[in-house]
Amino acid sequence: MTEAMVLTLAYIIDLIIGDPRQLPHPVRLIGLAIEKIEVFLNTSGPAGKAVDPGRQKWSGLALVVIIAGAVFLISLLVTQILMNPHLPAAASYFAGAIFLYLVASTIATRELLSAARGVIQSVSQDNITQARERLSMIVGRDTGKLDKKEILRATIETLAENISDGIVAPMFYFALGGFPLAMAYKAVNTLDSMVGYKNEKYIYYGRASAKLDDFLNYIPARLTGGLIVAAAFVMGSFSNISGRDAFAIMKRDGRNHSSPNSGIPEAAMAGALGIMLGGPSVYGGVVIEKPFIGEDKNNAEDYFTKVSETCLSMTRMTSFIGFLFALGILYGRNLLWR
Repeated sequence: MTEAMVLTLAYIIDLIIGDPRQLPHPVRLIGLAIEKIEVFLNTSGPAGKAVDPGRQKWSGLALVVIIAGAVFLISLLVTQILMNPHLPAAASYFAGAIFLYLVASTIATRELLSAARGVIQSVSQDNITQARERLSMIVGRDTGKLDKKEILRATIETLAENISDGIVAPMFYFALGGFPLAMAYKAVNTLDSMVGYKNEKYIYYGRASAKLDDFLNYIPARLTGGLIVAAAFVMGSFSNISGRDAFAIMKRDGRNHSSPNSGIPEAAMAGALGIMLGGPSVYGGVVIEKPFIGEDKNNAEDYFTKVSETCLSMTRMTSFIGFLFALGILYGRNLLWR
């Protein structure tokens, strides 16, 4: 199979089966490895002594090198074994199926849509308690006191941000370096999601993970913003979505975020839907003042319910355009290598 065929089939597989809980998932295994290694690396030294920032930073860097390096090398070995052209016919089909599943596991279109749709459905059914619980599974903020509009705003924010992290970036890195590079990206992204926090425990230990994740997402985030704008222009011909506003707000408010990357896709989505994202949020009981992104064309609660459904459609369209873009990168890469 060519890499273009692998990406195409993997993209389709992800849309069909997503992340089956009964099957082993590479990201869950990576997360388990991070937890086990942290027991040895993330220590504050002898009992009673203060944390040594320098030691913590070096330990965090060691964690990144161990996890990302091991994942890349193992993925490279797996690729060579499963895609060996000398395998017997029967074995090659089985190996190919496993490889396609592994590549599909790097993409999260179905899981992202399913999680967001669950929150939106709970809100539409006025089951706010359930909506808060479901939202808490996909965001880091406190959700216990959010009202309907705040729940939907948080859902749209995480959809926009995770289009980059969970869909565009993995396909982008697969197009650049195949399965090993895509899995290495997923490893770094998982590291950031587990230890890349600015709290007392991880402020030093998780710094290397957070910085590398920011670096690896720099291009994909801006690519995602452009893809959201493109999706808005495509959908704008048959819905109340503005590609022009998506681009304008992305350009104006893309830096209105503590992350150097997350604000870009969020601003593009806010502009496309005509809503305002960002603002104060509560994390661990502490109110964090975040800049606002976008402009509310309509503050009504039912308007947010409507645009949250539209955001799901925008996510699907952006995912598909991103898939086509990744195929284009593969095609261009193959031309350069000839």
